[in-house]
Amino acid sequence: MTAGSTPQAWIGLMSGTSMDGVDGVLARIGPQGEWGGVIAHAHLPFEAPLRRELLALNTSGPDELHRAALAAQGVSRAYADVVRQLTRAVPDVTVSAIGAHGQTVRHRPELGYTLQLLAPALLAELTGLDVVSDFRSRDVAAGGQGAPLVPIFHQAVFAHLQHRVAALNVGGIANVSLLASGPAGNAPPPLGFDCGPGNVLMDLWVQRQRGLPYDADGAWAASGHVHADWLACALAEPYFALPAPKSTGRDLFHANWLDRWLGACGVDAVSLPDALAADVQATLCELTARSAWDAMAPHQPGEVLVCGGGALNRHLVGRLAALAAPHGTQVHSTDVRGLPPMEVEAAAFAWLAWACVHRHAGNVPAVTGAAGERVLGAVYPGR
Repeated sequence: MTAGSTPQAWIGLMSGTSMDGVDGVLARIGPQGEWGGVIAHAHLPFEAPLRRELLALNTSGPDELHRAALAAQGVSRAYADVVRQLTRAVPDVTVSAIGAHGQTVRHRPELGYTLQLLAPALLAELTGLDVVSDFRSRDVAAGGQGAPLVPIFHQAVFAHLQHRVAALNVGGIANVSLLASGPAGNAPPPLGFDCGPGNVLMDLWVQRQRGLPYDADGAWAASGHVHADWLACALAEPYFALPAPKSTGRDLFHANWLDRWLGACGVDAVSLPDALAADVQATLCELTARSAWDAMAPHQPGEVLVCGGGALNRHLVGRLAALAAPHGTQVHSTDVRGLPPMEVEAAAFAWLAWACVHRHAGNVPAVTGAAGERVLGAVYPGR
């Protein structure tokens, strides 16, 4: 923070492609966008019926408009609960605005749209605070991917380090921000794109085979063996070879993708022995690690900072570290740089809310492919 500056408090809310719930932060941001750090963090899991409906709305079904409207209200009420947790935790702080991402259920920038379910007017009504939402559609309207949006925030927080940094967010989908070193405000603009699947395929498999929401610590994957031919088949997915700018989501990496891949590998998921089921998980984990490292390696980062739920998967982080080590690249959680991994994306949307309110560009055209810099978001007054 610069001398004499007076930071303000902003709330950021994020529910990602893992669809496990809402992360929220209360953060300080200076008058020129200087990052002042997180004051409080809260997490609220989605209730099971809402999560099931959000997952169902990722594919076509009956009465979608009605169901999506009700689901948007459910997401907004969950967001409001997180706001209440944050403001109760620090009652003496005045909040400038909320940056609320919403829940992505469709992402089709090639068709000119991306859809995040949220009822921002309801969120403003429930909290009494200004709400900034709909961050992605302005970039898409300008010909961009609408994703990833976090590189500009990663630049604000991490680019002061004296080496090349890759900030790797592993949520349902994995995305990377490639940052060149430089003093705050004068570093070269970041690059970034979606690498491919993060946790989404691993979560689908462990849910199907073991009835668990995720593979805690990657322990099940660590018990299996990677099949080189299965991995090669997965890496043949055309998305990996596409040049940036590019983005993806559950529109591509979903249960049908997983089933097609299993079929191509000759795996009968119905009668699969336990040991081979663990091998599938190990190979899916290796797919996430390899596709991410292959995307980062040409940029020769000195350090990879991992955030998102994948940072808590010790086996995945270990595989990333093993792939990076021969290149002299260190792999750490963002925790070592002062920002816990489950707070990073929510913090980014607090910062993007600040950018919208102050009419600063929130996108990086080199990242998203938009025609130029754009102010992102729409404001819903709380009063």
